[in-house]
Amino acid sequence: MIYRFTIISDEVDDFVREIQIDPEATFYDFHQAIVKSVGYTDDQMTSFFICDDDWEKEKEVTLEEMDDNPEMDSWVMKDTQLSELVEDEKQKLLYAFDYLTERCFFIELSEIITGKDMTGAKCTKKAGEAPKQTVDFEKMAAASGSLDLDENFYGDQDFDMEDFDKEGFVGLDDAAGDVAFEEEKF
Repeated sequence: MIYRFTIISDEVDDFVREIQIDPEATFYDFHQAIVKSVGYTDDQMTSFFICDDDWEKEKEVTLEEMDDNPEMDSWVMKDTQLSELVEDEKQKLLYAFDYLTERCFFIELSEIITGKDMTGAKCTKKAGEAPKQTVDFEKMAAASGSLDLDENFYGDQDFDMEDFDKEGFVGLDDAAGDVAFEEEKF
């Protein structure tokens, strides 16, 4: 039996990867196949998420052991075979490749090919450039310029800077400003 997965990105329209892999292979083998197919380095924290039909995360398969609670189910890529958690065509997964910004690939088990076997994994379709593996926060901040603190910044279109006095407080009468404040010491 062979699993054929289709991988897409919401960042790059023409990006597609198709990977065929043995269902008895581990999630780590699948991770390696994805990393190679997109040209990423293998030095980032990544996870697979098993999802429902609406892409809601249900189970996480981590690169490294993250949970030390024996009462909770936890799955580690090197210890978990694909067939343990993925068994139906159209099964949806997310592959988080940039943990800090929660960027991920959308994966679907497109086809289960019966009557054939393979060892390992191979990329059978490669279209488009993969999104950058990580986001450079310094470049992003430089490109965006200064913060725009307009009325929408505060979450309310009715926000008006005129409503605030010079110290930034609303509705305090002047008498309250004359009260002495003594600092509490702990």
